[in-house]
Amino acid sequence: MVAAPLSIAELIQQAQARLWQSESARLDAELLLGKVLGKSRSYLLTWPERGVNAAQQQQFEQFISAREQGQPVAYLLGEREFWSLPLAVDNSTLIPRPDTEHLVEAALALDLPECAQVIDLGCGSGAIALALKSERPQWQVLALERDARAVALAQRNAQRLQLDVTVIQSDWFSALTLQPQFHAVVSNPPYIDAADPHLQQGDVRFEPRSALVAAQQGLADLAQLISQAPHYLRSGGWLLLEHGWQQGQAVRALFQQRGYTQVSSQRDYAKLERITLGQWVGE
Repeated sequence: MVAAPLSIAELIQQAQARLWQSESARLDAELLLGKVLGKSRSYLLTWPERGVNAAQQQQFEQFISAREQGQPVAYLLGEREFWSLPLAVDNSTLIPRPDTEHLVEAALALDLPECAQVIDLGCGSGAIALALKSERPQWQVLALERDARAVALAQRNAQRLQLDVTVIQSDWFSALTLQPQFHAVVSNPPYIDAADPHLQQGDVRFEPRSALVAAQQGLADLAQLISQAPHYLRSGGWLLLEHGWQQGQAVRALFQQRGYTQVSSQRDYAKLERITLGQWVGE
């Protein structure tokens, strides 16, 4: 006698119990089952009694086992929403996070020309560049990324979203002609100290370390961008950087030492200093 297939509700309940270490166990289970079934969360809630066939149950089991081991849901789904844009993600890039949307907000709030030239350094999946282009179609947005796999991923996201963002491979500014051409430079660079214990926790265990960790207690890449950006910024252009919540004072000092004006830090949704920006008006 063949056993009756388990229902959507039963599978979610069992998975939730197994994922007890996750702060979002039920949501994780719903998203992963929705991926297997090709259905939305609202469908799962509307039809909890629907049976799930054996092949789908096996695929769901593989997802839940991977999640039990700590694999990020975003990597399992192959997608993460950022600024209401569905972005393909994989383990070549950081997973876009809501806090980084504040960097987008800060850039959009600047008084820039209608056809401003803007660059996103270390673009990863293309999240920041694509969000900016979606809001300012007339901006000329360039995205640079060192990792070849991430470059290809960002290019695919731009094509899928039909957003005209140019993505090229470059180690920070290295692929650019040395001239002041940008009205704004934005970046979410590596800024975590290699000794930070949070690197052994949660999703970051599976994200590329090169996109997370920087030397000099996390300040090395921030310092490099602050130093080099004036060579590429037009007079009156802006540099905007995301950084660690305890790094605001140090980053402001680096901006000021380099000669930027109107230097300030902005707080994220948790009221922590997360973004610092400054204007370059020339030597």
